[in-house]
Amino acid sequence: MDKAPIRILVVDDSVVIRKLLSDTLAADGDLEVVGTASNGRIALARIAQLKPDLITLDIEMPVMNGLETLAEVRKLYPALPVIMFSTLTERGASATLDALSLGASDYATKPSNTGSPAVAIERIRDELIPKIKGMCGVASLRLVPLPQVRPVKTRVRSNPRIEIVAIGASTGGPNALAEILPRIPSDFPVPIVVVQHMPPIFTRLLAERLASRSAIPVEEGSAGVVLSAGRAWIAPGDFHMRVTRAAAGCRLNLDQGTPENSCRPAVDVLFRSVAAAYGENVLAVVMTGMGSDGVLGAQDIRDAGGSILIQDEASSVVWGMPGMVHASGLEDAVYPVDQLAGEITRRVLQSRGPQSQVARERAEQKSGGQRIVEQKIVDQKIVVQKIVERKNYAAVEPPAK
Repeated sequence: MDKAPIRILVVDDSVVIRKLLSDTLAADGDLEVVGTASNGRIALARIAQLKPDLITLDIEMPVMNGLETLAEVRKLYPALPVIMFSTLTERGASATLDALSLGASDYATKPSNTGSPAVAIERIRDELIPKIKGMCGVASLRLVPLPQVRPVKTRVRSNPRIEIVAIGASTGGPNALAEILPRIPSDFPVPIVVVQHMPPIFTRLLAERLASRSAIPVEEGSAGVVLSAGRAWIAPGDFHMRVTRAAAGCRLNLDQGTPENSCRPAVDVLFRSVAAAYGENVLAVVMTGMGSDGVLGAQDIRDAGGSILIQDEASSVVWGMPGMVHASGLEDAVYPVDQLAGEITRRVLQSRGPQSQVARERAEQKSGGQRIVEQKIVDQKIVVQKIVERKNYAAVEPPAK
């Protein structure tokens, strides 16, 4: 028996975007557009009537904007997947990160300046449709072919000294990173490098937000930077980030080489580079995300003698990337997202010094957890203020589409 199509409600105040989205999504046999809405108030009424499996949600709309709508959706339908459909601008990126902090499941960027309806349709097919299917379980782990990994070797654990932490994430990653990096203590003894699948602008704003709530500096990676302890770098959108060893130490290199796993930056690229530069002295973490990026790089790290942690299925928005690592038998341990920071810190400190450092780490984690609670309260107040500001802005001067 064939599975029923995924029922989608499209919410956008632009007639052109509603038609483009509706026609493109409806052309896929697994999807059905059951309705559209031009603002959040209409959308809330139609969710109750149509009971969609997922909604796509614009941000800048009259009457009730996307952030206001999302807040109400999360109160009334906490499990309903919501994909924000936003512009690739500073304002759009900032609003999208606000939406993710309010509980949006994921986001896709609107086609802009393509000059061709065919190109716009292709962008939607390539970026939005896979996310919809991933959210609703059509592209299940069982149906996605595993990358061709080499046979996993049994190894004798030598507990090597950890010199770097490498993290890969995609769908759900911004909120997962917000659970981890603010809990890393200020005297963390190794550098952290991160690939989060995001476009340009988004990665810079994400780094700035994480830096504002973390005890360690967090910044977007730049070419030639020498890695140092107690700092984190996030790969910039549309650039692969690699770590290379030189006489002065390990540096970041950026390039726009061919996308891997349809991603640039790609986790595999970063993981391969840290395996080559640091050998067995690597702790890698694969977190929530769609697809298989990170599996082949994780094998390089394991073959070099490094360790791999993955986020568990229950706390992942999509258990694609960590699930693939698990299916390949490459991980050393599995943890929920709220335990990953503590485990990362424990392993790093334990590999490098006496047990007294572990006790210090526990104290740091306790205070770090309090910082997160306090920061979440502040974040919610800031988002509410932004909702009010956007509503006032829209009332005076509706933004151009």
